[in-house]
Formats: sequence, C-alpha cells, structure tokens
Amino acid sequence: IALKQCYITGRVDNFKVAGKLQEGKFCTEYPFDDTDIYKILEGASYSLQTTPDPQLDARMDTLIEYVGKAQEPDGYLYTTRTIDPAHPHEWSGKERWEMESDLSHELYNSGHLFEAAVAHFQATGKRTFLDIAIKNADLLVKTFGPGKLMRSPGHQIVEMGLVKMYRTTGKKEYLDLAKFFLDSRGHNSPHSRGDYSQDQVPVIEQTEAVGHSVRATYMYSGMADVAAITGDMNYLKAIDKIWDDIVNYKLYITGGIGAAAGHEGFGPKYELPNMSAYNETCASIGNIYWNYRLFLLHGDSKYYDVLEQILYNGMISGVSQSGDHFFYPNPLESMGQHSRSEWFGCACCPSNVCRFIPSIPGYMYGQTDSRLYVNLFIQSKANVSMGGEKLEIEQTTQYPWDGEVKFSINPEKAKSFELALRIPGWLSDKPLPGSLYTFASAPEKKFVLKVNGKLAEYKAENGYAIIRNQWKMGDVVTLSLPMEIRRVVANEKLLADNNKIALMRGPMVYCAEWPDFLDKHVLNLILPDNSPLTSEFHPEMLGGAVILKGKAQSAVRLNDSATKESNVEFTAIPYYAWANRGAGEMEVWFATKASATKPLPAPTIASKSKITAEDKLKPLVALNDQILPKNSNDREAIYCHWWPLKNTSRWIQYSFEKPEKVSVAKVYWFDDSPWGGCRVPASWKILYQTASGEWKAVENISPYGNEKDKLNEVHFKPVETSALKLEVQLPAENSSGVYEWVVQ
Repeated sequence: IALKQCYITGRVDNFKVAGKLQEGKFCTEYPFDDTDIYKILEGASYSLQTTPDPQLDARMDTLIEYVGKAQEPDGYLYTTRTIDPAHPHEWSGKERWEMESDLSHELYNSGHLFEAAVAHFQATGKRTFLDIAIKNADLLVKTFGPGKLMRSPGHQIVEMGLVKMYRTTGKKEYLDLAKFFLDSRGHNSPHSRGDYSQDQVPVIEQTEAVGHSVRATYMYSGMADVAAITGDMNYLKAIDKIWDDIVNYKLYITGGIGAAAGHEGFGPKYELPNMSAYNETCASIGNIYWNYRLFLLHGDSKYYDVLEQILYNGMISGVSQSGDHFFYPNPLESMGQHSRSEWFGCACCPSNVCRFIPSIPGYMYGQTDSRLYVNLFIQSKANVSMGGEKLEIEQTTQYPWDGEVKFSINPEKAKSFELALRIPGWLSDKPLPGSLYTFASAPEKKFVLKVNGKLAEYKAENGYAIIRNQWKMGDVVTLSLPMEIRRVVANEKLLADNNKIALMRGPMVYCAEWPDFLDKHVLNLILPDNSPLTSEFHPEMLGGAVILKGKAQSAVRLNDSATKESNVEFTAIPYYAWANRGAGEMEVWFATKASATKPLPAPTIASKSKITAEDKLKPLVALNDQILPKNSNDREAIYCHWWPLKNTSRWIQYSFEKPEKVSVAKVYWFDDSPWGGCRVPASWKILYQTASGEWKAVENISPYGNEKDKLNEVHFKPVETSALKLEVQLPAENSSGVYEWVVQ
C-alpha cells in the first residue's frame, strides 16, 4: 500500500529522474520524501526476516537499483539537488549542507538510508544497499568532523544510523561522527532552530524535553546508542533526566508525546490537552526506540511499561484496521474533525509505521549471557542463542485480551539460565512510571507464576520475576495476569483531566465513540465512580476486541444555568480502534461529575441548520457546535479555516429547517498570529435568500465587528428567510478561519 502511494506520488520517480533513468523534475513536496522509500525498504527487510518472500525481495532489488543510480559519484544522495542543482528545493540552500541545521534534511535522509541498508544486509546478506550506504557515510566522514565542516543536524536520525553502520562495518569513524554530530549541538551552528531541534545547549546540559518531539526522541536514541558503546556517562545522565521530565510532566496516558501542534512538540509541564493533543505517530515510534535503548542500558522494566503503553495505544492508533489509512496526530478527544487519510504530503508517519511494525519481533526478548528477558507477550515462536547454545521459546497467548501466557522452553540440551519475565506496571498502583497517573484503587488480584504446573520460586528485580532453573526440553512456564478494569486518575496539576477518569484493562486504554450511543454523542457523558463496568470479548466488533459495558449519564443543557442528566448505556472500545467506523465524537477522559463534562447544548436556529460551503472545509460542525473558544487561537475548540487561500472572497451557508425571522449574526474568528497563516478577515457580510431564491445583503443597523478573541456581531433589519450566507473577504497576505457562527 505504501509503496503504491510512493509510485503514485512520484517518490520513486524522483530517484529515477536523479539517476537519469527518465526525464522529469523533482515532483514531490518535501526534500525528505526520499526517506519514504528508505523506510519502506527497511520495513520490507524486517518482514523478510520472519516471512521470506522472493517476489518482495525482487521488488526491493529494483528499488535499490534506482537508489544506486541516483547516487552521485562521491556518494551524495539527495534527489532534489541532483535533479536540478541550480534550483533545488527551497529548503535546501544553494550549496550542499548550507541549510542542514535548518530544514534541508540532507543528513536526515542519510540517517534513514543507513538504517534501511543495515536492515537489508542483515535480512538478506546482500551488500547492494549497504555499499550505497557506505559510500554516503564515507562522504559524511570526509565532509564533517573536527577541523572540517560543523553542522548540527536539523532533524536527527543520522546519529542512530551511523551507529548501526559502525556496528555492521566496524568502521570506528562512523561512531566518531555520530558523537561529533551530537556534540555539535548548542554551539551556534548556522541557521540553527534552537530548542525546536534541541540545539539550544550542548546535549549533556539538556535536562528537559523541548521542541519537536520526533527530532527529540531520535536524538535521545542516538545518545543512548553512543553511550552504550563509549560508556559516556554524561550522555546517560542527560537522557535519564530528560526521561524523568517526560514521565513526570509530558506523557499522555496513551503513551503519546508532543502536546503542541504548532511545533509538533513538547509543551510546558502538565500541559496535556486532549482535543488538541498532537501525539504524532512518528513521535510514538521514536519514543519506543528510545525506551527500548534505555532498557538495554539499565535492564529495568519501567522502560518497557512505557514502550508497551505506546505500542498498544498511541502508536497503533496511527493506522486503520484495514492498514491503508493513517493518522498523523492522535488526539484523546474529538468532535468529528479527525479522520484517517490514505496518505499525506508529508508522509513520514505512514512510512514509519511500515518500517516499525515488521520490526516488533525484535522487541520481544532481551538477553545477557546468563539471562533471557521476556518483555512482550505475543503469540510466537522464537529461536535464540544462550551461551552459544540454541534455545526455542514459544509463547501461546491471547494477550492483551486474555492474561494467560504459556511459555514452552525447549533448549537443544539441558541448560541453566535465568528467565526474567516482565511483570507489567499496570498491575501496580499506577499504569505508567512517574507521577502523572495513578489507579483509583488497588488491584483485587495478583499475578500467578508456575513452572510445570507448580507455583514458581522467583526473585523480584527491577520489575521482573526471575526464575533460575536447569531448563530442559518440554518445560512449561505459565504467567497469569489478572485483567481487571481499572480507573485511572490524573495528577491534579494536569488541569485538562480534573474530575475525570480514564479506563484501562491490561495495557489497553479505552475510549467512548459515537457509534455506540443512540444520540451519537459522548463528550457529554458522566461516568460516576460507583458505576460498575464489565468486559466481554466481541469477535464481530472492530476485528475482535474486548469491549467494556456499564451505565453512565448523559448531560443536556436546558438553558444557560440548568442541565438535565439522563441514564444511558455505556460502551467503551480500545482507543487504538477509534475512527474505524467513521468520523464523530470520541473521548478518553470521562467526567465523574456534571461540572466536568460538556453538556449537549440546547438547540438553536444555527445548530439545527444544514451547513454548506464554497470549499471542502473541515470540520463544518465547528460552526454551530455552540462551543466558544477561550481566545482566537484556542486549540481545544474546533474551527474551520481557508488556509492557504488568501485575498479572495469565500462563503459558508446555513440552510434552515423552516423559514426563520433573524436579525443578529455573531462570528468568532480563528487567528493564529503571529506564527500561523490565519488572521481576522479584511471584511465580512451577511446575505439572506429571498423567497424567489435570490441572495441579498442584509441592511445592517450596526457595524460589522471584526476583532480577535471575541464574538463579533452585526445587527440588521429583520428578515424572514430559509437560508443565510456568511461571506468573508480574506486578507491580502493571509487566510482566515471561523470557530463559531451564531444566528438569532
């Protein structure tokens, strides 16, 4: 699916044109579009390791040939410059590496090239792709380093890639260059973006997660890689402090990171809004990479507690159950403005999903010479080497729906070693490390661990139950994890979740979604603390899932001061599965009292109207949802916008159920100045439809208000009409947007 999109959108053509296999221009949107091919090749390589496929192998050979043809003689690989050196992408700069610390992504492209080439070599033994990568890596060694060119990579990943190249080839200059790129940060590299790309101070002085969250996690992963090999304790101290910052202040219950859409990154401490949560899919994958490396460094299960939470919630929500539609952001609340897309202009998330999911088998186990760590519970069979001797371990389980996991231990010959089984953090008093979330009550049951049917003797260490045994063919270990429904409470400083609870069962976070409620609304739900909940596996629902059921209340506003609560049947589905049945309301955090919910507003002329527009605006429901923002750049309220259109007239129309007499219109404008592209409009006016179908401007008796951060209103002579139009003149240099359009 992803490769098909790469052909459709011209990503493959860019390599063919650069390699003079066909005529053309650079035909995609971004200079990093080359990496989508690399990531697909990486994922395909992981897939070959578990499922050999000669046809896929041959297709990969063809793509690798295109990449090789596009490479310049000295190893440079960057199709936009190779295709048209005099006119590369506007982000690229006139010369190589000139804008690297800004947005050229030349080293980012190299990083993904290295990761893919190593994966391909490990999967197939072929050197075709690896030799291309070596040629490019040698160019970087020749170009960058002490006494040579100094650039801090604008988007990190080359550091991770270089370390993999070092481990594969043994060339120490690759490791040295990875460390050089890390140490170059915070030293005023030309065109640096500062804390946006974690370039504000040297890496060993960084203590908080700031800036773009994907860049950040890739950098922290690179630091962990270098620290693991060099023993640099300064790197390790820095990333440990940053990890503490995230789990204590900046991590969503789904494992997502990056609360702010504006820079796709971290916000201040405790700023974790739900509706506007960004939680980029790529950031979840990057966070998995980082936590996996921290486990390898420390041997502590808390890193896998985070990893598992991301894996089953914040990462997998980024792809539809059909595998062909994707989310870029993964919010925890929606009014219907969110739906997955087949592809994106910036397609980093779909291609990242393609490379990550086939790699999951590599995250299940970890080992030392005398200990085998079991970190993930997945139906599977694996072959490992313990002390140079072969061992087969087979897992039989329906996890995460069922907590029973059976391990068949089959060493080639009797072998003494330690089996370390991760005891998930969700069995304790909190679902994740840190101080952001706790369970409302203690678990009712404890896990049970048996060897060959008898209770096992084990020692507890760093979140693992460790069994030492002389293992022989046919030994069976069973781990029984109680899968209770548990309510999660957020730290009181996390204001977005005050007087609310989230629901978990095992590692799964749950949400309520519109198709399961008669009135198709969930944002007005109240789930009292004493409301009992049950769970049941539904094989026919959402591809087969455990569904939660119970009783809740639905709040409806009667007037400005009064609400009414009614009893309703409550259903919750796994968060990852939302938006597979169409766009509509969804929420993860449920109010426990009426004051914390969003009552369904009383009907108005506007809310009962049919909305149409001159353009395909999303989401039109924003206009008449009766939810006013706190200000003109409030990302917790939804809005429509015309960006990137400017200097033109656009319209939106309300069509009423029956003719209405109206005399007032009010509009709340979206304005994301100073950095965004929308401002209040140059002007606006209201038109009404006459009985004969003509459109006429109303006769206003007050000026058309036109300010930020308020409802702008106009009073006009009463008209009786079946429809009104809001006509907006966009500014000459900007676009505009609308939160709410009120009619009275």
